[in-house]
Amino acid sequence: MRLSDLVTASHALTNDPEILGITADSREVKPGYLFAALPGVSVDGATFIPQAIESGAAAILAHTEHEAEYKGSAQDIETIFSDNPRHDLAMMASKYYPNQPENIVAVTGSNGKTSVTHFCRQLWQCLDYTSASLGTIGIEAPGFEQAGSMTTPDPVTLHSELQEMEACGISHVAMEASSHGLDQYRLDGINLKAAAFTNLSRDHLDYHHTMDNYLAAKARLFTEVLSKKGVAILNADIPEFEHLKSACESRNIKVIDYGYDAHEIQITERTIKPAGQFLKLRVLGEFFEIDLPLVGEFQAYNALCALGLIIGSHHGTQLRPYEAVTYLENLQTVRGRMEYIGSSASGGHIYVDYAHTPDGLENVLKALRVHTDQKLCVVFGCGGDRDRGKRPQMGKIAHDLTDICIVTDDNPRTENADNIRSDIMSACPDALNIGDRKHAIQKAIEQLENGDILVVAGKGHETGQTIGDTVHPFDDAKVIRSILNIKKTA
Repeated sequence: MRLSDLVTASHALTNDPEILGITADSREVKPGYLFAALPGVSVDGATFIPQAIESGAAAILAHTEHEAEYKGSAQDIETIFSDNPRHDLAMMASKYYPNQPENIVAVTGSNGKTSVTHFCRQLWQCLDYTSASLGTIGIEAPGFEQAGSMTTPDPVTLHSELQEMEACGISHVAMEASSHGLDQYRLDGINLKAAAFTNLSRDHLDYHHTMDNYLAAKARLFTEVLSKKGVAILNADIPEFEHLKSACESRNIKVIDYGYDAHEIQITERTIKPAGQFLKLRVLGEFFEIDLPLVGEFQAYNALCALGLIIGSHHGTQLRPYEAVTYLENLQTVRGRMEYIGSSASGGHIYVDYAHTPDGLENVLKALRVHTDQKLCVVFGCGGDRDRGKRPQMGKIAHDLTDICIVTDDNPRTENADNIRSDIMSACPDALNIGDRKHAIQKAIEQLENGDILVVAGKGHETGQTIGDTVHPFDDAKVIRSILNIKKTA
């Protein structure tokens, strides 16, 4: 493929080299590659342009601010300067890897993204579509399981994976859209049939700095990434609903809302059951009664968000809503998301959940509170080198909503773990402070009595704990099973 096949007509080329690969990592540059020198949070990719040229780069993509510095600095190296190189890289990647599954949907929000994408995949499978979910846990699809490291991969990786999935016969993909990924244009160039918004709560302010910036980043999914032919699935019960709805309607994008106050997918009644919940729904004017085998009101929201994406992505096709609604009763929880692990010898019940934001922790604790008349216990911490402001917020939530609270280490990274726990405990001074996560979990299990519920929160599906710059093997569910002396069932 020639460089001229990847750039827009606005870029006048002196040379038109053949491009054998694209990368934003100078260490991956090979002869014939295009190197994207992207501006970074801590390091500017332009610093590595000489290294990329030495490695045989055939072309360079860089920010306009470096034009005077690098233009003509190397013979036969076509250099493209752009005011938005991140967007240009995504569009180049979409042209270099032009094939995508025919039906792709994306979901953004502070909480629930992973569950929504997995529920979409499960519903599509029930409808006999070959489908995949892509996000925090990685790629999950028949014969295509692949661990992930980022919620939303870089655009070159993302587009190459989509092309590979299409070649493997996968026709339907549900993917997570992180605020970082949207802010950095990683999803641009993807042909989305539908996009959804779950909720907004405090998270990632170390990157976005303000909640307005955080919301604006997520809103890009609807204001720029989703085409006008797409369908937006919006939570009608959140404060941001009217703002997002107006943004979509200004582009003539069809909106399907969900929730108690919704018009399209409405919860008319919800009854808690021992291992799930009973829902009465009105979906596009039709009434349904569903036994949802998932614990927690927030899981009802996630299931209906997924239902909206299924309906929205098939808008104008022969798919009838009731065909998807009935399969809600088949949904299974996602690893690390309100995952039931087992019971202690004393009869206490133990869950693992990824809740790592104030809103996420509050939702999990409130959801589990109604399932016990006994004590509710939590073990949790907060990540290091991240937003410090949410630590006391999560401490207060744990203090207010639980009977036993143990504050422990999450992923302290390069920050002093004692200081992180102190920040949390400023709002829950009566909590136990046990830094060693395994010891904290064991202590919590030892305190359980018959009917108590324990949730180990914060890490969910993760299989490692980052201390300093080293990732140590650690899996909450595996640790709990070891303590309980039970084997994982298929």
